[in-house]
Amino acid sequence: MKARHAAVIISLSAILTSCGGDGPPEVNSTNCSGAGMQAILPNFTSEAERQAFIDKCQSLAEK
Repeated sequence: MKARHAAVIISLSAILTSCGGDGPPEVNSTNCSGAGMQAILPNFTSEAERQAFIDKCQSLAEK
């Protein structure tokens, strides 16, 4: 029984890990708000990606 539980946990972990966490966050009013941006910006791996996200948020605000 324990082996079956371990297999289920490993399978679910693999499925959840592959659920799109690798792409950049969506640029929308929620993510570009003060609290949303504070939560998202630390997740970027490079300064170029971070700046591109900020630029997209600024262009969204101008519309």
